[in-house]
Amino acid sequence: MTVLQLPNTPRITLLGTTALLFEAPGELDLAPQQRIWALADLSKNWPQVREAVPGMNNLMLTFETPPRDLSGLKTRLVEAWEECQPLPLQGRIIELPVVYGGDGGPHMADVIAHTGLDIETIANLHCEPLYPVYALGSHPGYCYLGGMDLRLATPRRKVPVLDIGAGSVSIGGVQTGISASAGPSGWNTIGRTEMVFFDAD
Repeated sequence: MTVLQLPNTPRITLLGTTALLFEAPGELDLAPQQRIWALADLSKNWPQVREAVPGMNNLMLTFETPPRDLSGLKTRLVEAWEECQPLPLQGRIIELPVVYGGDGGPHMADVIAHTGLDIETIANLHCEPLYPVYALGSHPGYCYLGGMDLRLATPRRKVPVLDIGAGSVSIGGVQTGISASAGPSGWNTIGRTEMVFFDAD
């Protein structure tokens, strides 16, 4: 059986027996991401919900036990989404010193080849926006940033890199992010910052 997904309809899928993923329709942008934040703020207080975790254009709900009325929960989620208005969150502006290219940007050449831009243009376009943090994830302190200039969009790497350093500034598709600690990545690392985002000690 083939299930047709309407273009403006949220997608809801189970993640095991005690979690589900709500995926918002449409393109990744600030306004729908703010609606995700609003939905997370609302649904975290629902019965049985243990945690509401906003992601990039999606929301994961985890439960203490498997939901008793899964169909009703899905309906409630969709209805809540339709009523949710964008929720602007107050934050603070953090300026990051970034060195583009060189040893800290091992994939800059790939981004240059894909975009047709030179390193100076890439650096200027990348550092110009004020990036809102859409979500935290991948590892503690990792920032998924929205608002990157689409001229910089570069596909994720076909073969992930096993180890990139903490502070790596990378591009994956239309997104950009900053690694808080060393680890694997499938994104294109174009630079590095000395700013510390997470310290387990």
